[in-house]
Amino acid sequence: MKKTIIFPILMLFSLIAFSQTSDSLAFVQLQQNVEQLQTELRNQKSDFSKQISAANSEIDSLKKQVQNNSNAISQTTQELDVKITTAETSTNQKISEVGDSLSKTTFWVIIGLLFAVIISGIVYLLLRKKQQADKTDIVAQLSQTKQAIDEKLVNEFAKNTEALEALSKISKPTQSVEPDHSLALKVADEITLIERNISHMNKETKGLKPLIRAIERLKDNLFSKGYEMPELLEKPFVEGMKITIITSIPDENLEKGNDVITKIIKPQVNFNEKLIQMAQVEVTVGIN
Repeated sequence: MKKTIIFPILMLFSLIAFSQTSDSLAFVQLQQNVEQLQTELRNQKSDFSKQISAANSEIDSLKKQVQNNSNAISQTTQELDVKITTAETSTNQKISEVGDSLSKTTFWVIIGLLFAVIISGIVYLLLRKKQQADKTDIVAQLSQTKQAIDEKLVNEFAKNTEALEALSKISKPTQSVEPDHSLALKVADEITLIERNISHMNKETKGLKPLIRAIERLKDNLFSKGYEMPELLEKPFVEGMKITIITSIPDENLEKGNDVITKIIKPQVNFNEKLIQMAQVEVTVGIN
């Protein structure tokens, strides 16, 4: 009975003792951790203090540098103000001197120049007006001279046509004998020469209309004898045409390939629909 009671009591004391020992060990471990944390906090505090001290030192240095710069800027500004004031005073003085000089001397020079310009303008207008009048007179004189020359040419051409008309009154060539075409070709060449000249004359030139009628009679006379002068002037030139090109004149206003016969030097003459004289012409060639 005593043993039975003692054993549980001994077990209870053992448990209490073990519990106290475990708590003691845990407390010691906790105390060590606290001390370690306190040590780390002290180290971090020391580092923060050093960083704050360094930052404060740098801030103080920057403040001193800013102050020095501010002082330097202030001093420079003062020096510039002095220089600007001096320069402004000197410039105003020079401007005043120049103004006085202009007001006394240059004023009259400017007045003289303006007067000279006005006089020159008036002279220019008078000369231009006279030049236009002279030009009109010259054009009128040239026109009158050309008119007189055209009338003389018309008279000469009229005499030539009368002579040719008289010569061309020959009998029609027979088919059995080879005809002599020399006179007919001479008449055809003369007709072409006269037509080329009268194309540049004024339509109202004295004697021009009778001359044109005489030219038509010559053509009719030749045609009645079997001679024909095909109209080639202002006709398109086509490769293969039986003509001789004496001159080619490029013209950018014509399209390429649209070549035109613009001058007859010698006419084409056919006798009984057979070519006896090849035309000699001037062709304007399109290049656009």
